[in-house]
Amino acid sequence: MDELVVRTEVYADPEEVYAFLLDFPRYANYSEYLREVRTVTGDGGPGTRYALTFAWWKISYTARSEVTGVEPPERIDWEITKDIDAGGCWRVTPPGGDESDGNGADGTGDGDADATGDDPCEVALEVQFDPGSASPDALDLPRLVSFDWVLKKAIPLIRDEAERVVERAVQDLEGSTRDVDLDVYVDSDRI
Repeated sequence: MDELVVRTEVYADPEEVYAFLLDFPRYANYSEYLREVRTVTGDGGPGTRYALTFAWWKISYTARSEVTGVEPPERIDWEITKDIDAGGCWRVTPPGGDESDGNGADGTGDGDADATGDDPCEVALEVQFDPGSASPDALDLPRLVSFDWVLKKAIPLIRDEAERVVERAVQDLEGSTRDVDLDVYVDSDRI
């Protein structure tokens, strides 16, 4: 399995971040290639199914995904349910701080994170996928275009798309357009 993790800090309440990320249809606003996210069934919790319509070059494709688990306000698990072995999660980590001495990061001594939002939480998009499991029958390709060529061109776009989604989501959550520092981990020869 290839793996990609895009992580950053966001200056927002972890519960607000979690609720924001649970709204999958919103992701079409942040992606260059994701045109629409339609809820097929469910309310965002486990078992919710989505149809994600992507368009790139001369190709359009609708992926099917499902929310497979949630741990409010820290984790949302999802998987692609056909045509490729892929899945991942969103992780939200509340603000930390050295609480071993009883003092919180705000110096109040109560051990709690600063309620004013001065301490960021961490948000991470984690994606695992097996390009070899992609079904050539999933796409209606133009004549003389091979499925392997499409994979070779499309897979490197995954990193840029993941970075774009995380950066734009953070900017929306914070209500500003600051430069978002991303920490990117890649375990793949293809991206």
